[in-house]
Amino acid sequence: MGVLPVPAEVRAILLDIEGTTTPIAFVQETLFPYIKDNVKEYLRAHWEEEECQQDVGLLRKQAQEDSSLDGAVPIPLESRSGEEELERVIQAVADNVHWQMSLDRKTTALKQLQGHMWRAAYETGHIKGEIFEDVVPAVRKWREAGMKVYIYSSGSIEAQKLLFGYSTEGDILELFDGHFDTKIGPKVESESYRRIAASIGCATNNILFLTDVPREANAAEEADTHVAVVIRPGNAGLTDDEKSYYSLISSFKELFLPSST
Repeated sequence: MGVLPVPAEVRAILLDIEGTTTPIAFVQETLFPYIKDNVKEYLRAHWEEEECQQDVGLLRKQAQEDSSLDGAVPIPLESRSGEEELERVIQAVADNVHWQMSLDRKTTALKQLQGHMWRAAYETGHIKGEIFEDVVPAVRKWREAGMKVYIYSSGSIEAQKLLFGYSTEGDILELFDGHFDTKIGPKVESESYRRIAASIGCATNNILFLTDVPREANAAEEADTHVAVVIRPGNAGLTDDEKSYYSLISSFKELFLPSST
């Protein structure tokens, strides 16, 4: 892999999180299990709060949209007829969350609840966001060279900010110029990258997108965005065709910015 020159027209670097800035193991072995293990307890503790009720309302709406899917879990309305019924509704919400997570769904409703649960866990010190050691020095160098740096993840913007705000490297939110999640569009659709470019005020070919997922890289490329696929420990393997087609890096240190010389 060695050194990868960044095209001269690139003005912004767009970063994926899972498998790019952060080990997949942290997401799969820390963040997601925390949700599964604590969702009912969290719902019981926060049920009467407006934020929690908004989360449940979004999940209920998503459940209605999913009603034709195999194994979908409906969430009944609460008629406030006692603790037993409340527990039944909470169990339904938890079951729905577990079902969505088992399918690796990326719905906004699921991500919003997860974000709020993770916020509580980060703020109480139960979780710290893990960052690959090459990330912070590289991003600082890019910014010193005049590059803008953005995050684009399927995790909610709030979840992103928690991960970087309560990270193993301290609060590093200042390193990023902005955040995007699935509200801008799915990462596997080219239109999402056009929207991001419009949002940050540049052309798509002024952006370099770093991701570990070839489908995302392909969608970005279709929008005329520059891409590089990141190889990290624990990431899914690439086919021989993918290895020969995409620019590959195993560390952010391998990016060479012509403007920084």
